[in-house]
Amino acid sequence: MSRATTKIVLKSPREIELMRAAGRLVHQILAELGRQVQPGITTRALDAIAERMIRQAGATALFKGVRNPQAKRPFPASICASVNEEIVHGIPDDRPLAEGDIVSLDCGVRLGGYCGDSAWTFAVGPVGPRVQKLLDVTRAALELAIEQVRPGRRWSEIARRIQDFVEGHGFGVVREFVGHGIGRQMHEEPKVPNYVDRRGGDFVLRPGMTLAIEPMVTAGKPDFVYRGDDGWVVVTRDGEPAAHFEHVIAVTEHGADVLTDGRPASADRWRKTS
Repeated sequence: MSRATTKIVLKSPREIELMRAAGRLVHQILAELGRQVQPGITTRALDAIAERMIRQAGATALFKGVRNPQAKRPFPASICASVNEEIVHGIPDDRPLAEGDIVSLDCGVRLGGYCGDSAWTFAVGPVGPRVQKLLDVTRAALELAIEQVRPGRRWSEIARRIQDFVEGHGFGVVREFVGHGIGRQMHEEPKVPNYVDRRGGDFVLRPGMTLAIEPMVTAGKPDFVYRGDDGWVVVTRDGEPAAHFEHVIAVTEHGADVLTDGRPASADRWRKTS
C-alpha cells in the first residue's frame, strides 16, 4: 500500500521475535474474523472486530491512514476486505456477504515497533468447484513458495515455481501488486513478485531477511482496473474472482520461519545464526 525503502535490512534474532509477536496478533485476528465470516455479516462489522482486537492488544493498524498517490483519501479502515472480483485494497462497507461469495481479509499491525502482515481468503458458505479450486491453488502457491525458501537461492527461482504452478492450473498471476520486505516499516525492500520479472530486481535470499510473500491469483486474466474513482479498490477487468493469501517469513540457515502462523518460536530456531 506504499512504496518500499531502498535497502534490504537484515533482522537480528531479537527483532525476529518482536515480529513474531506482531504476526501472532495478526494470526489471532484473522482466525477470529474467519469464525465470523458467514452470510449476512458485513465487512464493516469484520473491520470493527479487527480494530477492537488491535486496540486491546496495544497495537496500531498498519493500513488505516495510509496514503496512495492514486487515491483521493487515506485508507479508511483497519483491514482490507476484498470480495469476489476485488483483488486487493477492498474497503469495508455495509454490503452483507452472501453465500457463494469469497472475501480476502488482509490485516497488518505494528506491535512493539515491528510489523506483522497476513491475508487469508475465506469462502462464505459453499462455493462452486472452480472458485474452491482458486482458493486451494492460491493457498498451495504460498505454501510452495515457503517450502522453497533457502539461503543462497535467488528469489526468481521461487517466483518461477509460483508462476508455473498457478498458470498450470489455468489461473492468472497478478503482476502489478507483489510481496515485500517488512520489519519496522510495513513495506521495505525487496519487492517480492509472484512471477518472473525480466525487468530485473531479483535478489539472493540471506538469513535475517524478513519477507511478506503474498500470491494474488485470478480465476481469469490477471488484468485489473480501479473501481470507480476512489483510487483504492482493485478489481479484475473481466469480473472473475480473485484470491489472496499472505504470510511473513524470516529466512534462516535452514529455510523459512513463518512468523504469522500463530506458532511459538522454537528454542533452537536461531542456533546457527545467533
